[in-house]
Amino acid sequence: MPRLPLLRREGWKRSICCYCGVGCGVKVQTRDGVVSAVRGDEDHPVNRGKLCAKGALLPDIFDLEGRLLHPQIRERKGEEPRRSSWDEAIERAAGAIRRAVDEHGPHSVMLYGSGQLVTEDYYLFGKLAKGFIGTNNQDTNSRLCMASAVTAYNLTFGSDAPPASYSDIEQAKTFLIVGANMEACHPILFERIRARKRADKAGVRVMVVDPRGTRTSEIADIHLALRPGSDVALLQSLLSEVHLAGGLDQEYLDNHTSGWEEVAASLSGWSAERAVEETGLDAGEILEAARIIAHNGPMLTFWTMGANQSTSGVDKNFALINLSLATGNIGKPGAGPFSLTGQPNAMGGREQGGLATTLPGHRLVANAEHRAEVERAWGIAPGSISDQPGVTAIEMVERLERGEIKVVWVAATNPVASLPNSERVRAAFERAETVIVQDPYHPTETTQVADILLPAAQWSERAGTMTNSERRICLLEQVSEPPGEALPDWQIIVKMAEALGYGDSFRYDGLEDIFLEYRELSRGRDMDITGLSYPLLAQHRAGVQWPYPVAARTGPPEDNRRLFEDGQFGTADGRARMHVPTWTPPAESLDDEYPLALITGRVKDQWHTMTRTGRSAKLMKSEREPFLEINPSDAIGLGVRDREPVLVSSRRGSFQAAARVTDSIRAGSVFAPFHWGSLWADNGSSNASASEAIDPRSKQPELKFAAVRVEPLATQ
Repeated sequence: MPRLPLLRREGWKRSICCYCGVGCGVKVQTRDGVVSAVRGDEDHPVNRGKLCAKGALLPDIFDLEGRLLHPQIRERKGEEPRRSSWDEAIERAAGAIRRAVDEHGPHSVMLYGSGQLVTEDYYLFGKLAKGFIGTNNQDTNSRLCMASAVTAYNLTFGSDAPPASYSDIEQAKTFLIVGANMEACHPILFERIRARKRADKAGVRVMVVDPRGTRTSEIADIHLALRPGSDVALLQSLLSEVHLAGGLDQEYLDNHTSGWEEVAASLSGWSAERAVEETGLDAGEILEAARIIAHNGPMLTFWTMGANQSTSGVDKNFALINLSLATGNIGKPGAGPFSLTGQPNAMGGREQGGLATTLPGHRLVANAEHRAEVERAWGIAPGSISDQPGVTAIEMVERLERGEIKVVWVAATNPVASLPNSERVRAAFERAETVIVQDPYHPTETTQVADILLPAAQWSERAGTMTNSERRICLLEQVSEPPGEALPDWQIIVKMAEALGYGDSFRYDGLEDIFLEYRELSRGRDMDITGLSYPLLAQHRAGVQWPYPVAARTGPPEDNRRLFEDGQFGTADGRARMHVPTWTPPAESLDDEYPLALITGRVKDQWHTMTRTGRSAKLMKSEREPFLEINPSDAIGLGVRDREPVLVSSRRGSFQAAARVTDSIRAGSVFAPFHWGSLWADNGSSNASASEAIDPRSKQPELKFAAVRVEPLATQ
């Protein structure tokens, strides 16, 4: 494959890995401007020099094949795109936006971003959409990741504030891991948990809640392999049994929470024996897990998509947070309810209003005072920011189908492959008058339907800040030059703003000017970062956790900070507001036609829709093709044989995969990775079968449950 010439070795520069939300520090070496070597940063507190295979093999992604090098325009739907100049492409895109706003109003335009953007990009994307185009239709693929956690944190703590730090891993005695295969998805954190357990084999206890047996569950003292979707039933039962075992921190409940009486009343009838009916677990295992939580010592609770991607995702989060609050496991060493993010800058997007209902500084679109504060900061007239909540990811598809959204602008993500019911998504995008895609890569499933393609710089080719799962903000150096005519995302957004007539409000000498502007919008907020600056972040390469107000500048940044140590929360009365979680089954029911529950998820050596990792021959060696895990008892009844092809069908679509007959998946459930979209697999994607049913509060889709049938395919 062609590469830029490798002529001259340059010094090591520091950056942050561009994959998961752990936020590992990396050192990057280049030859003649191209990344040639990557190693873990020994001085970075997150990973201490270690990297997973994806991070270590980052140089593999710099082959020019598959890069979008020049702007392109498709004159008509279905035609091949042609190369254009930047001026022509931007004017074509801006003209489509202006025409849609003039003829159909600002809400006919949608902007859809990604946790791959740096925070400065996120901020400008939202400023242009919400402040100047006049629509709150700005959402992000983080909607698929942690929207349920954001909603629950806000409703419970009064702010979107993960309370713990990674350093709490080394101080915890008890780990509850729910719906998270951390060994595959957050491997560096998993290694820290495993090292903690090895260091105190007698004292540390690990519990894993997952319908699948994984390498994460292999280190567990108790693996609770529940029925998919039954998490609330299990968690209510655990809290009930912890209560009976004398494990509550009544003093903490009395002094720092509200709503406990209602939660306590909701536990009536949720014995371990009752939970067995809903979860399919053994009552003895539930009782033992409750005993450990009640008496073993400080507990860290980790969860990711297995809890969030559900029509009851917010309720699952309530139940998880209630368990920590009721036992006093918050604001203390080794304790806390900790939702892990899936992307490197999902947290930065949350800080800067990247979701359809939010504004910069953890403000809310629905709050009139918040809107006014942002309008003053942006120098726009009162009322410029709409009070209508914006359209979220799944709603975007519905509005495209109805013709209400005319123009959709996608940056740094691949929704045609990553959203559930992917064939429906593709058809919806094809209905749009204009699809603008700003991405480093082409082709992707989404660039295939784009009318205008804008080449963006990727990971090492631009600078900026990102925030990891523990609220740690790090400064990324630009370590290589973008190929061809590719530009950093923020420069593309500024070009679009100028073409739309808003250039005076988007004049920046560089990234630091953008940082200083949004830093001021954090003043007095829960995530106040007015004490931060580019020079400070450049000096403190390990990053700084928020909040870091200007008053914190009295000494070097304090590391490993946890929130709510004083028991004070961001609610009106300063107390954590506990909510009663409602137990409801998944949106789809199993029946004779669709008798199995499909779970989708990740594998260790692939990333999202494979636009990067699919180009690494070394990473592809571990998993070369889509597969379906199925329990032997289900396989025998269906005539499915190990390693032979099967057809998986839901009420929406189907895909083919190689069967893996294994008792690591509980009977009645099957598992398939979602990475292989139509560009990587000839016979469909698991997301073609996935459910687009959403949680009514978080609007996060139920990617962890779809009713399917599995049929063997004839082989030659």
